[in-house]
Amino acid sequence: MSRDAASAESRSAGLRGRAGEYASALGRATGNRTLAAIVAIAVLSLAIRLFALESRVFHWDEGRVGYWILRYAETGVWEYRAVIHGPFFYHVNKYLFWLFGPSDFLARLPVAVVGGFLPLTAWLFRERLRRAEMVALAVLFALNPLLLYYSRFMRNDVLLAAFMLYALAFYVRLFDTRKPRYLYLGSLMVALAFTTKENVLVYVVTWLGAAVLLFDHRLMLAANADGRRAVAFETLRRGRVGLRRWGPHLVGALALFFAVVVFFYAPRARGVPGPGLWKAFSNPSLFPAVVEEATLGSWEKFVGKWGDGNQTAYLSTFGPLWKVVRAGAFGVFVLSIVGFVADRYGGGSPRDLVSFTFYWGFVSVLGYPVIVENPFPWEPIHAVAPLVVPAGVGLAVFVRWGLEAIADDDGLSAVLAALVVLVAVGQAGAIAVETSFVHPQDQYLGESDEEENRLVQFGQPADGLRPTLDVIQSVADRNDGIDVLYYGSDFHVADESENDDWAAGGGWYDRLPLPWYTELYGAEVDSTDRLGIVESDPAPVVIARADDRGAVESRLADDYRAFEHELTIYGSETVFFVDEAYLGAEDAPE
Repeated sequence: MSRDAASAESRSAGLRGRAGEYASALGRATGNRTLAAIVAIAVLSLAIRLFALESRVFHWDEGRVGYWILRYAETGVWEYRAVIHGPFFYHVNKYLFWLFGPSDFLARLPVAVVGGFLPLTAWLFRERLRRAEMVALAVLFALNPLLLYYSRFMRNDVLLAAFMLYALAFYVRLFDTRKPRYLYLGSLMVALAFTTKENVLVYVVTWLGAAVLLFDHRLMLAANADGRRAVAFETLRRGRVGLRRWGPHLVGALALFFAVVVFFYAPRARGVPGPGLWKAFSNPSLFPAVVEEATLGSWEKFVGKWGDGNQTAYLSTFGPLWKVVRAGAFGVFVLSIVGFVADRYGGGSPRDLVSFTFYWGFVSVLGYPVIVENPFPWEPIHAVAPLVVPAGVGLAVFVRWGLEAIADDDGLSAVLAALVVLVAVGQAGAIAVETSFVHPQDQYLGESDEEENRLVQFGQPADGLRPTLDVIQSVADRNDGIDVLYYGSDFHVADESENDDWAAGGGWYDRLPLPWYTELYGAEVDSTDRLGIVESDPAPVVIARADDRGAVESRLADDYRAFEHELTIYGSETVFFVDEAYLGAEDAPE
């Protein structure tokens, strides 16, 4: 080779090397910008979940669980009851309340944080999704009205959906990097999911079903029967190799799973007979009984919760659930179909992540009407959350369409693509603001009684109760003796100590969510079904149903003022009689 040719070859190699460096630098810069965008969206997601988190009065369900957490913190006695779902809130919120003091804000904080950080899962999918798809996914997680509303709610549903999405993201990252830490993180998330709600078993079933369909993808891509057998044998071979290589880590991950389950499900028995977790540390002979109760004992109750399922016609349950999807996640539903179809038939090989999450979510849309006892508006969360992944792919399809149209000077296509993106994101944001901040506890959206608020469940107290609750707190701070007296058969409980756990007296449940607040304020509470007691020994606050207003009013002195509220969104008119001596001008409800 001549000197000139060698020089030219050297210059060419240098140019290729610099081009490679520039390409790598560009990739890093682009990746950094994508990560920065996702982090910014996650910060926004968390902020809108924390903003005025305490403003909505507790729902009926929040009230009962919150009350029992306070009683558990006081007594140190707890055991798993499937009827009130998993132990996550009992233990996590107990420690939060111990550290910072109980409040509506702190009670909802775990859900807000776990739900608020969902956009970060997009970055864990970076080997499986394009940059625009990751950003679109993060935006949809942040702004979806249904996920936002119930991320500001002390219920297990968003926790369960989020933990399983986190688990999927970590497991996907495990396959992409082969780093053991992702196995442990994913297993931790699954363990935490098992501490939230019993329908985690449905997640396991849908995951298995989706995995079978992905395996079927492999078989269908094979040219013939021999090819399909080869695919099956290769899958088995890889499984055996994986078990040998990852055996110690799999054992470690399983041990972590059971350690978390035992910690959360083990009974607490301070001062009462029977095995308890903390007792076992001072008396190790109790550990076998504690572990048995936390695993086998809890498992029987856990599985038994799903024994009944839907006892009505399928369509009578599907209809209300679909109305919730249409009101709070219709855009996600449509975009998920777009994303799945575009990924499957767009020319390249279908991506496992997109197909897996679409199967998971779509089967849940069809399956939950079969398995749920009641069509409550939080149930669709379990279908909507996984559908956000293919929906992000679908939204990115329109973003790419618009960018390509701009490059081709196709103004009409660019405008149409921009409109789709703006409608998808803008409408979701508008509905989220309206349902989570403007009308978070109203039966209807807007001033007219035309558009029903589908995200609000019946057990949510109607707007206007908060000022009266503030008065009750003031009474509890200033009064000696009984602060709140309930009157009437709806509210009466013969022995108020019965209310310390889920088997509370029947009248106690009709008081909800008030017991959370009276316990929070340290108020002394009693009840009666005799008007003579109301007259002879009235408390500063007397609470009765509106039907009993006249009878109670006739037995109280003239210096009581009455305030009427709904303890549910409708049909539960309740009157609060308050001694005017405890009503300053600034304290009186409007």
